[in-house]
Amino acid sequence: MLKYLYRFVFLQIFKKKASIFDAMTKKELAITLSRLDIFSSVEIKSEQYPTDSEIAADILWFASLNDDIEGKIIADLGAGTGILGIGCLLMGAKKVFFVEKDKEAIKVLEKNLKYVDKNNFEIINSDITYFNKKVDVVVQNPPFGTKKKHADIRFLEKATTLSNIVYSFHKSETKNFIDKKIEDLNFKMTHYFEFDFPIKHSMKHHRKKIERIRVGCWRTSKAD
Repeated sequence: MLKYLYRFVFLQIFKKKASIFDAMTKKELAITLSRLDIFSSVEIKSEQYPTDSEIAADILWFASLNDDIEGKIIADLGAGTGILGIGCLLMGAKKVFFVEKDKEAIKVLEKNLKYVDKNNFEIINSDITYFNKKVDVVVQNPPFGTKKKHADIRFLEKATTLSNIVYSFHKSETKNFIDKKIEDLNFKMTHYFEFDFPIKHSMKHHRKKIERIRVGCWRTSKAD
């Protein structure tokens, strides 16, 4: 009897997730995202680093299991070619706002969106400053501030005005600074992940074909 009770509880816990797991595995999500087009050329001042597909899949899969995607309205700030927001669409987001100021990046984004049979999105060709819609979740991989100091902080500050849940990438070497900033914004870090972030040779200071830098992803929520 106890065995059947455990089975019943297990099925109830995962019932809501069944549609996601039936539709796509994390590996399949990573493969799908890897097929998206990226920047043909980068705008150096904007630090246009494409997000690695496996890293994106790791974070989005966790977010999905944490009830942060399915049925949610999501903003992808500094969306670039759209890998994070498109991943959210694939994982069942109700709607995704792609906020990106670079017109060339938007051309690639529009092409990528044709690969996914979804229409529940809106592309905002604007700086993040002018986007003020309240959403359930923000996902973002902002400039790391290598070219313009604290460029990523502007994204973090903006994200916390739009949503109570934020997923944000930053260089792990700035963790103490980011942690303090999150606290100052009256948010709290609930989860933290670190990755070796691969960046193809695109900047003058790069010496290798693929540079790897240590990058963290913070999940933060509004403090009580």
